[in-house]
Amino acid sequence: MRAAAGPDAERERQKILDHPGVNPLSVLLPLSHLGVARVAALSGDKVKSRRAYQDFLALWMDADADIPVFQEAKAEYVKLKE
Repeated sequence: MRAAAGPDAERERQKILDHPGVNPLSVLLPLSHLGVARVAALSGDKVKSRRAYQDFLALWMDADADIPVFQEAKAEYVKLKE
């Protein structure tokens, strides 16, 4: 994501979000929100990043608090708001 491939990575994640397929409970959907949030943050688009983090956190609001990716996402979101 940090390389020049960032926009390509964001487009691929957006494809998953735009076409979720037959399994709406797939872990790929919330993780795609997280990927979009991270790429947008790296590219400086704080509005898009915040929105994608909020979407991810809303989908995982009932997740176990000790899941590492959930903890990382919450910390990244808080840091983004500062």
